Amino acid sequence: MATILIVDDEKNIRDGLCKSLEYDGYAVHTAENGKEGIARVYKGGIDLVIADLKMPEMSGEEMLAEMLEFDRYIPVIIITGHGDVGKAVEMMRLGAYDFLTKPLNIDKLSLIVARALETKRIKREKDVLESRVVYDESFQGMIGKSRSMQKIYDQIKSVAPTKATVLIEGESGTGKELVANAIHALSDRVKAPLIKVNCAALSEGVLESELFGHEKGSFTGAMARKIGRFEAANTGTIFIDEIGELTPALQVKLLRVLEQHVIERVGSNEPIPVDIRIITATNKHLLDEVREKRFREDLFYRLNVVKIELPPLRERREDIPLLINNFIKEFSREHRKEIQEIAPKVYKTLSSMRWDGNIRQLRNTIENMVVMSSGSALTENNIPGELSSEPAAGGFTVEGMPLLEEVEKQYISHVLAAHKFNKVKAAKVLGIERATLYRKMGEMVSDEAEG
Repeated sequence: MATILIVDDEKNIRDGLCKSLEYDGYAVHTAENGKEGIARVYKGGIDLVIADLKMPEMSGEEMLAEMLEFDRYIPVIIITGHGDVGKAVEMMRLGAYDFLTKPLNIDKLSLIVARALETKRIKREKDVLESRVVYDESFQGMIGKSRSMQKIYDQIKSVAPTKATVLIEGESGTGKELVANAIHALSDRVKAPLIKVNCAALSEGVLESELFGHEKGSFTGAMARKIGRFEAANTGTIFIDEIGELTPALQVKLLRVLEQHVIERVGSNEPIPVDIRIITATNKHLLDEVREKRFREDLFYRLNVVKIELPPLRERREDIPLLINNFIKEFSREHRKEIQEIAPKVYKTLSSMRWDGNIRQLRNTIENMVVMSSGSALTENNIPGELSSEPAAGGFTVEGMPLLEEVEKQYISHVLAAHKFNKVKAAKVLGIERATLYRKMGEMVSDEAEG
């Protein structure tokens, strides 16, 4: 059953349309103005919008633009008077599906609604077939319907049933651990343990003992035998985070595990066979670490059988409203808050920020907003002060100016040339991770080939 939103400031029209559409078998929601309408669309679940052209609070053009920016598939049918037909036609040029003049012909409206919903269905199916992507909003605890996240989901589905080692690269806070969880959950090792260790959190001596275990008396303080995480993960999966921080000595030991499938506890020469799937993650670009002689090349190629690169949040902004909704629900339950309404400006402001801390930073921000809220609505005033003054990531568009993507390509090319194509220096000057620079360079080469 499709869900329709009616946006009109006249109660009689809202009630009449509501009754007629419910009779046709649709679920119907109503809003009194454009701002309310956008807020309802942002909550999700709306299949089609019927909106009056002239309403207080917000122009029809603004309302249409925001709705289509959030969901490019949503059909918007405009209601207008005879004197505004020209304006309604202009709205169709901007993306509205169709328009009807007052007084409304209910039979004609029913036909337009049915046709619009069918057109939407066909368009979605066509896009899915063309891209071979199913636009799920969540997957194994990850939230996102963007093309880049759908690609990640497909990679996880492909690699999970295999025995291949996986290297996950991405900036801090992008969700690398969630990817490891998903790979394990979809593998045939799901009933065995998933053991995790963070190389950056432990000193070399402690990390060696944590990974390989130790025998009683092998060093000062070793009062009893300790089973390491490799042994604990036997028949299951081990996730080694921040693998780029592994010391040269431990890199050699890990290489032996990968090649011979055995470990030795600290203080013992007895090899212990292990059957484990190894997943590693890093916020560095490991190939650069290899070039700089900080990471073993042979180990890199053992770990890099399948590489999954997680995009930063600023490169998948269409997922931000979904993440906001998800986190608000989570923290409302956790902190016993009743958030019933989110101002459209909240989505717009938060979607324009850089989020250098990625999903982790957004999550913490939403928790702060929920905890500090005093009512049932979140507004722009609830956004923490240090964020509200943050510059937007691309705050204007001007007709006749080059596209932002084109300016970015030119700037990246200029910086690379200025530093004689030294990627380490160029990434530092650009203020991005090297993994991001490599991805953007790949996109530039691809675009040139297509052109």
